[in-house]
Amino acid sequence: MSSKDKQVICKIHGHIVSVLKYCDSCDTLESFQSDPMRVEACIFNLMQIGELAKFSLSDELKSEIVSIPWNQLYGMRNRIVHGYSGVNMQVVWDTIQCDLPKLKAELERYI
Repeated sequence: MSSKDKQVICKIHGHIVSVLKYCDSCDTLESFQSDPMRVEACIFNLMQIGELAKFSLSDELKSEIVSIPWNQLYGMRNRIVHGYSGVNMQVVWDTIQCDLPKLKAELERYI
């Protein structure tokens, strides 16, 4: 892994850690949505994760780490960037609760 790719993986990991920290006290979609700043911070970090994965990681690394669904990371970013008012908060919540902890653990294998 190149040093640039490792740096990007660490940035993605940092965004995941931030989102999980912001949502640490939330156990429902309703509690998540009760704080607009938390929602905006999480949406921003999810957008950054997709942006970094799409434009900053090498194609070689992405083809080597097949356990990470790169297209889904880009897809989330695209849904956020191109239609914020249409973002499905249930999908965001499910991503935070189910997918980000797995992605965090997978990235930690490469840090």
